[in-house]
Amino acid sequence: MSPTPPVWIRTPADLALLAASLEGTAAVAIDTEADSLHHYPGKLCLVQLASDRGAAHLVDPLALPDLAPLARVLADPSVVKIFHAADNDLAYLKRLYGFSVLALFDTALAARFLGLTALGLDELLRTYLGVDPGKSRQKDDWSRRPLSPDQETYALNDVLHLIPLSARLREALQAMGREAWLEEECAALAALAVPPKPADPDAYLRLKGVKDLDRRGLGVLRELHVERERLALEADRPPFMVLGHETLVALAARRPADAAALLQIPGCTDKVVRRHGAALLGAIARGLSLPEEALPERNRQPRPVVLASVRRRAEALRGWRSEAAKRLGLDPGFLLPQRLIDRLAAEPPVAAGALAAVDGLRRWRASLMGEEVLRLLRSA
Repeated sequence: MSPTPPVWIRTPADLALLAASLEGTAAVAIDTEADSLHHYPGKLCLVQLASDRGAAHLVDPLALPDLAPLARVLADPSVVKIFHAADNDLAYLKRLYGFSVLALFDTALAARFLGLTALGLDELLRTYLGVDPGKSRQKDDWSRRPLSPDQETYALNDVLHLIPLSARLREALQAMGREAWLEEECAALAALAVPPKPADPDAYLRLKGVKDLDRRGLGVLRELHVERERLALEADRPPFMVLGHETLVALAARRPADAAALLQIPGCTDKVVRRHGAALLGAIARGLSLPEEALPERNRQPRPVVLASVRRRAEALRGWRSEAAKRLGLDPGFLLPQRLIDRLAAEPPVAAGALAAVDGLRRWRASLMGEEVLRLLRSA
């Protein structure tokens, strides 16, 4: 497919016209460009759309009050929505706009069911369409306007070739008798709920090096972690770009009392100290002034006791998975993820109906491996 000049959608009126033009199409290719590298929290910066009628559009969420007119076509089961690796795209579209997506076709999932090891869109385009998508621009700041012609071309290439690519992948799946497997997996992905991400007050306890801190150090680290979050939101920059994790832990361990001492901490450059020195020293002082009873404790969770019978079943399933994956030409972790192995080993189903009802197993897995797995679980 030859490149199509982009049509920018920046006004509610243009968005309404676009939504109307998509009704009755057979397929719409969709991609998004979000930015969590240059902004905090991450923001949706661009939505690319291409229909089977050849039209290509760049929708600007930063210029529009909402994207509500697109809801109808996204929820229309007669219009196939084609994504590549849809997880992140769906997360933004659902969380920000509450969209429901039906009739999803994910080219990355299709590649998995074909047993391909190179799942990136670039490689699939080269293999199936002989298209070179050009240099990646995934690290660009997509919130900047105007986009350069190269950025526009890159963004459009992500959708212009998705419809013919999906057709080639579908043909290959049909030849292998696996099209229904993909349809079931895509429907499950489209139906997946995307709840808001709650703040984790204990995230600081999982930073590398925290195990070497005493309770006072943990108290200081907690205050520093909260302060870094505030500074990141204020600066619209990811927390790790305000101050690295290792630097945060080093500050909690050494607890400098003035700007000169701050400069001795790796990662506390002149620029960091000029910008944030007072805030960091304030957080350290707050941590040092906490009463003993208010200091956090590092609760060491005991390892769960796994019964020997459960371990035997899990080992048997992993052994079966390795052999079956070779036979079927599928990635072992995709054929039977570890979470399903753990579930089956802990509560082994005894009949086909119970196996099919295991959360996340899917009908295609139950049909493909049901008798073998049930027999294996009984013998193990």
